[in-house]
Amino acid sequence: MAKLVGPRVYSCSHCGNHVCLHDDIISKAFQGRNGHAFLFSHAMNIVMGPKEDRQLMTGLHTVADIYCRDCGEVLGWKYERAYEETQKYKEGKFVFEKLRIIKENF
Repeated sequence: MAKLVGPRVYSCSHCGNHVCLHDDIISKAFQGRNGHAFLFSHAMNIVMGPKEDRQLMTGLHTVADIYCRDCGEVLGWKYERAYEETQKYKEGKFVFEKLRIIKENF
């Protein structure tokens, strides 16, 4: 009998809450505040902070920090608006800092 394996997920490194799916990764070539980060199309079990304009490496963006719903740890941010046309693909997407998430079911 074949063993069923669940989806590959990333969890909050602080409390283990599932926050994103491996299949939702758009890019692994992002830079967070504390090192490498991943861009995801979706997130789960998070809460968002207030929106604010922030000057990032790729220009001015409106972003909202994202926090683990269970423990409140800052995990990254959500792009709400990109002011430069070449950055519009990021709108509505989530950046998770690699140090803040751990792999499960890999």
